[in-house]
Amino acid sequence: MKKRTVIKCVVLGASLLGHTAWSSSFDDFFIAIKRDDVAAIQNLARRGFDLNTRNAAGEHPLYLALRDDAAAAADFLVGQSKVNVNVISEKGETPLMMAALKGRLTMARRLIERKAEVNKTGWTPLHYAATYAGAESPAMVRLLLENHAYIDAESPNRTTPLMMAAHYGNPGVVKLLLEEGADPLLKNQKGLSAIDFAQGANRAEAAEIIAAFVRAKQPRGKW
Repeated sequence: MKKRTVIKCVVLGASLLGHTAWSSSFDDFFIAIKRDDVAAIQNLARRGFDLNTRNAAGEHPLYLALRDDAAAAADFLVGQSKVNVNVISEKGETPLMMAALKGRLTMARRLIERKAEVNKTGWTPLHYAATYAGAESPAMVRLLLENHAYIDAESPNRTTPLMMAAHYGNPGVVKLLLEEGADPLLKNQKGLSAIDFAQGANRAEAAEIIAAFVRAKQPRGKW
């Protein structure tokens, strides 16, 4: 065998081995995310695996960990300075949106400290926070507002956070949003207001909170 042929074979063999090793690490990494196996993720990171690598579906690991409730993996990833906290999924969702939707208040604070964007076009973290009905929801909404979330942000179909809270969320969030200046008279593309959202979902408490707020803002008649 000629020397040049031997060199080509060696180079090709090394390339194939490198590709196989990377493929194995890729699979191991996303299995570790799914299993919430921080030790395995840390081991891969020490070996130089890029923690911003997206899976076959284009999903970023931090977003994936938050979406799938891999809490320990998410806590580790957000603590790594090289991890991008402002990635956007194909659905237009960010890690902060997932934290807001899941009621992960501490995680949301950490993401904001890492300069996660509170405002964006389309659906926003505030929409997602307003959707969550858990006890942590008012604190999450307040956190976002304190960090300059636009209170009347409109989704692509002009749905506002108040509308989402009225239909899905905690009545306390409906009250909080109104007190902080949300406009209850705005309508989405279908001509529905926040009170329509509440009534459509048979959420009497939310509907009454909105109605009472609107009545209180009406000018008083002279008698």
